[in-house]
Amino acid sequence: MSWAGPVQIEIGKTKYKDTPAFSPSMMPQVQEDLPSLVCFSHLRWNFVYQRPQHLMSRFARDYRVFFVEEPVDTESQTAWLDVRTEEGGVRVVVPRLPGRRTPEQTADTLRTLLDGFFATEGIVDPVLWYYTPMSLDFTDHLRGGVTVYDCMDELSAFKGAPPQLIERERTLLSKANLVFTGGYSLWEAKRSLHANAHPFPSSVDVAHFAQARATQPDPEDQAAIPHPRLGFYGVIDERFDIDLIDRIAEMRPDLHFVLVGPVVKIDPETLPKRPNIHYLGPKVYDELPHYLSGWDVALLPFALNESTRFISPTKTPEYLAGGCPAVSTPIKDVVRTYGDTGVVRIARTPEEFIAAIDAALEDAKDRDRLLATADAVLRDMSWDKTWNEMKEKIECAL
Repeated sequence: MSWAGPVQIEIGKTKYKDTPAFSPSMMPQVQEDLPSLVCFSHLRWNFVYQRPQHLMSRFARDYRVFFVEEPVDTESQTAWLDVRTEEGGVRVVVPRLPGRRTPEQTADTLRTLLDGFFATEGIVDPVLWYYTPMSLDFTDHLRGGVTVYDCMDELSAFKGAPPQLIERERTLLSKANLVFTGGYSLWEAKRSLHANAHPFPSSVDVAHFAQARATQPDPEDQAAIPHPRLGFYGVIDERFDIDLIDRIAEMRPDLHFVLVGPVVKIDPETLPKRPNIHYLGPKVYDELPHYLSGWDVALLPFALNESTRFISPTKTPEYLAGGCPAVSTPIKDVVRTYGDTGVVRIARTPEEFIAAIDAALEDAKDRDRLLATADAVLRDMSWDKTWNEMKEKIECAL
């Protein structure tokens, strides 16, 4: 169970994948000669496909990548590591620990399991890559060739964050050779804390989401929803402005809201229930362009609170790659990057949001201008570019 959510259900990249059990014979022999990268994450590999998966699957071209998740309780009295192979040869490591243990016992057990795993796999001087400072509880003794803190969010502001997180982050910042941040606002908050901090805002797999520019078969659970359709995909949690959606849906019953994604850390019963609000649940990454293709306007209805103060939503460039105009609340990094593009409109109140939606519906009518503007905005954005620049900084640190 992860503090990032009481249950991180399996969503992943594709619903057609049949993941085999790991065996050493599955690994190409050439991988034995590659350096190692060990990533410690609060997000599970098969949860929402996002920044960690995009980056680690690319780093697996040059490294033996081990993606270490937070532990899962087991009824067994014996602790062990589940290891499986994922996209590109990434090996996902899931600690399975007996229940009813103290935090100290958990840290000791994890430390012992990882030390044994490192020895068995011949992991020496790896790149140590952290998404969560809480992993220091059982990895503070490890020494790598380079230590990277990829601070994708201000985790201390998230609901359910451990009270020790801020202290652990200070320790990680003192240990790290490199700090990457998930956006410019977050970089501005961290750059005074580390001399080698670099902003790497959300990137996009343009080719994947550009599928939405061509007419796609409407998914079965979306096909009967009337137009205009206003769509959102992503995690529905404390960052999502429930009241805003409820108010707009009440004011404009002719608009239909398509909300795709898992509900995490909030009570589903608190979500607004109206005939024009449609909850379609979580979808795998490969399905998203099919939903996006059927939307008239895409939404970023984020609440303005501490948990969204530094976010740089990945879905913004994804929506544009799919050829869909967007409307967002005034999230700082969205305003900074897209506010003057004419294809991402910014609104705060329900009344402003409705006006922006109507304007975006007009924007969509000039398809050629919309796509040309989106392409200009996305010209220098790609996960390959981000990965290459990160890799260069790691090589310099080495």
